Amino acid sequence: MKKYENTKNNVVGNLIKKYREEKNLKKIDVCKQLQLHAVYIDSTELKRMEDGKMIIKDFELIALCKVLNIDFDKLKNTIY
Repeated sequence: MKKYENTKNNVVGNLIKKYREEKNLKKIDVCKQLQLHAVYIDSTELKRMEDGKMIIKDFELIALCKVLNIDFDKLKNTIY
């Protein structure tokens, strides 16, 4: 994958982190809940997603919305 300097690989990582912290969930707890949705990422990968250093695939984003109880449409609106 090509790396770009001073750019992020996703635009929702900071929002995911915000919602996770609002629910007082640790990264490892989110990762365990994601496994119930057949999404297997570890806490290091989740941190990289939240920091914007890793691309979030569509199915991962949908699972994160389910786990963190985020309305997907509301999340889309905050991006635009």
